[in-house]
Amino acid sequence: MNENSCSFQNEKELRDGEVESVSAPPCDKDSSALLAFRGIPISELKNHGILRALTTEANGWEPGAVSTEVLRAQEEWEAVESIQPETGSQARSDQPGQLISFGEALQHFQTVDLSSFKKRIQPTIRRTGLAALRHRLFGPPKLHQGLREERDLVLTIAQCGLDSQDPMHGRVLQTIYKKLTGSKFDCALLGDHWEDLGFQGANPATDLRGAGFLALLHLLYLVMDSKTLLMAQEILRLSRHHIQQFPFCLMSVNITRIAIQALREECLSRECNRRQQVIPVVNSFYAATFLHLAHVWRTQHKTISDSGFVLKDLEMWAKKSPRRLLKTLEIYLAGVSKGQASLLGAQKCSGQQAPPSKDLTFTGVCDLPPPSSKGRWLI
Repeated sequence: MNENSCSFQNEKELRDGEVESVSAPPCDKDSSALLAFRGIPISELKNHGILRALTTEANGWEPGAVSTEVLRAQEEWEAVESIQPETGSQARSDQPGQLISFGEALQHFQTVDLSSFKKRIQPTIRRTGLAALRHRLFGPPKLHQGLREERDLVLTIAQCGLDSQDPMHGRVLQTIYKKLTGSKFDCALLGDHWEDLGFQGANPATDLRGAGFLALLHLLYLVMDSKTLLMAQEILRLSRHHIQQFPFCLMSVNITRIAIQALREECLSRECNRRQQVIPVVNSFYAATFLHLAHVWRTQHKTISDSGFVLKDLEMWAKKSPRRLLKTLEIYLAGVSKGQASLLGAQKCSGQQAPPSKDLTFTGVCDLPPPSSKGRWLI
């Protein structure tokens, strides 16, 4: 009995000592706990499981029915992530929202496997009989052997479609949108805002028929150079004229089609051989053709009903006189460099502007019927 009473007394004293040591701080319990939590970041509370420990079983107690509010709060807490600061120097090159240059986009196609698309290309037009003989005797020179791989790359890109799952493709679209609109924010890859820029629908991929991703690369080339960007913005303003409006991006796709045909028919071979490069020549030819179309459209008061025939005449003239067309572009860009006003006559097309109409009947360069037919195919 004495041993038991001694043991009991020792245990009691030990417990009393522990209680005294715990309650030693003079401040209130709630105040001390609040001060302790104030010094700990929220993310650390989750990492160290402090709040979880407060809500788990203690001394054998088990919670009863849990209300929906508690469950919702628990789900929100589980979704909390640790906040990690990110400095500007740590930004990644593939970060969403970052603009992409033409060179970077082109490099992407130079490094990926395009063998399945390359099988589809037809580098030159096949001619037979008198047409082949006339072309050999009086036609343009053949493209130098060392430039044919670059030519084939251009035609292969034209076989590639828009892949919304490819981050590079998305960056190209975002860059085109931001440069043309002046927006600082990303836009959805699908939506009505693409119709505002002159695509026929909410998905730009549906309008790339006959030109593929090359059509988007050409738009990217146009907006990523400060001088050609001014030209693109002028043409965009003209496309929104209340009478002479036309779908800007859809028209650009048709200009890319003309450039592809000119390359395949060897109309650009002489200039490519002279410069010893293909892609810059094709890009300049595209820009020069677009500039000429805008000039004809404004000065001859063309409307959307004239689109197919304007493009057909433009294609014939561009193929016949590519050097003259390129010279016109050089003069325009030189004027822009000197700070001259609009060479398209912006004073006549910057007045009343109409929002892009979704009911425009646009006829593309590939959609005109044979001369014997009076019908018209629409894009």
